[in-house]
Amino acid sequence: MAKIPHRLYLTEEQMPKQWYNLRADMKEKPDPMLNPQTFQPTKEEELYPVFCEALAHQEMDNETRFIDIPDEVQEFYKMYRPSPLCRAYNLEKALGTPAKIYYKFEGNNTSGSHKLNSAVAQAYYAKQQGLKHLTTETGAGQWGTALAEACSYFGLDLTVFMVKCSYEQKPFRKAIIETVNGKVVPSPSTTTEAGRKILEAHPDTTGSLGCAISEAVEKAVTTPDCKYVLGSVLNQVLLHQSIIGEESKIAMELLDTYPDVVVGCAGGGSNLGGLIAPFMRDKLTGKANPRIVAVEPASCPSLTRGRYAYDFCDTGAITPLARMYTLGSAFVPSPNHAGGLRYHGMAPILSKLYHDGYMEAVAVEQTKVFEAAVLFAKQETILPAPESAHAIRGAIDEALRCKETGEAKTILFGLTGTGYFDMTAYDAYNSGRMTDHVPSDEELEVGFSQLPKIPGIQE
Repeated sequence: MAKIPHRLYLTEEQMPKQWYNLRADMKEKPDPMLNPQTFQPTKEEELYPVFCEALAHQEMDNETRFIDIPDEVQEFYKMYRPSPLCRAYNLEKALGTPAKIYYKFEGNNTSGSHKLNSAVAQAYYAKQQGLKHLTTETGAGQWGTALAEACSYFGLDLTVFMVKCSYEQKPFRKAIIETVNGKVVPSPSTTTEAGRKILEAHPDTTGSLGCAISEAVEKAVTTPDCKYVLGSVLNQVLLHQSIIGEESKIAMELLDTYPDVVVGCAGGGSNLGGLIAPFMRDKLTGKANPRIVAVEPASCPSLTRGRYAYDFCDTGAITPLARMYTLGSAFVPSPNHAGGLRYHGMAPILSKLYHDGYMEAVAVEQTKVFEAAVLFAKQETILPAPESAHAIRGAIDEALRCKETGEAKTILFGLTGTGYFDMTAYDAYNSGRMTDHVPSDEELEVGFSQLPKIPGIQE
């Protein structure tokens, strides 16, 4: 048998033409979002003040299995897709493992991450609706960068509320966003009522994705011809990101292989949900039974230490309520280098799958994450983003277990992006200044104590 190539690219003709809606095959659907005023299931039209109508429809659609990717989006994808499926031969050798390690590399675009897959879709639907402006939040900056590129392409104005600690740690993310005409505001800010309230209560806060979401939503609903878009968590985002998994599955079929274990980093759930989508489909329909492993930061452990409950998606408590694994919308994670994984909750789809036992989760400290990142960079010549390095850590740990047992398992993980804007973090690790923070039970209780009370559902 011929040696499997280091990198396999699909042809344009082999690229998926449809997104896959994982909810359609879930035997039990995620619980519906609730209107925070009435505590009744949110109706599609109630989302229209915040989201584009087409995206609101995708958000609520639990039944349609496959949704056609618009031609304009497919053409945009062809500028940087298909992304390669790679075999980590050098990493396997360095670990001395019999495991076969594959990774899907999503960093081959200017944004440096998988986020562009949904950004272009959301910008396209906004343009189709005749909108002029979009708002969003960003943590580490990948989403803000990707959306700025997509908005520039479609001629839309964009305001990005960037988590303050990341804004200060990664000035060049701001520079890229501004290069393609996006506006960046460190969050929390004095430009919104939500931001001012947060700063009044916590003047020294380093910010959180929940804070930034509050500001972005407020900006959207108070600006004419403007809507809000989100880079993770939502059903529509996981739908768009399914192209990652669909391409991966096609490529692995061409190689006549299939993963025993699929590993992804987990913050809000966009890349993880996208990567696992077709493999979870096989699991739900009984065609295969791969292990699915989510790797999250120990500093923001929503799956491993959170509660499965209805919660606000933002700190300002203005969004609909979603049932998810959450640390509480009031939880503010430590300003470490987990970046885009510092969200207080997990996507409702993934939360439901985890709750029902279809996937596993582990939490890891950032020094162990960067240990894995450095090893990967040395062996595979790609400097990974800190978020991606959580998946690398998980894949390495799986491969080392194979070394102990002698099992030649096939491991697939998602390399969501590059770390070239994260040199402050690498410098901290290389110099020995990086530390770990694992929140105490008392710290987590602050967020749990403020979970909303819902009569008859969550007392």
